[in-house]
Amino acid sequence: MGIFDDEPVKKVPSHTIGQSLATLSVDDLEERIKLLKSEISRLEGEKAAKSKSRQTADSIFRR
Repeated sequence: MGIFDDEPVKKVPSHTIGQSLATLSVDDLEERIKLLKSEISRLEGEKAAKSKSRQTADSIFRR
């Protein structure tokens, strides 16, 4: 929580692309791999949804 209740709390990212991995344990690395795989799945799902929307729009407007 911030100093005042109306200040937003800044979350520290659990992983930053390119960050040093030297100080991480094997468990930490496994956790980050799991996190990143989950994020990849989320990104691929969004990409598929957007591709489907685009294909639908293309089929309507290219008659």
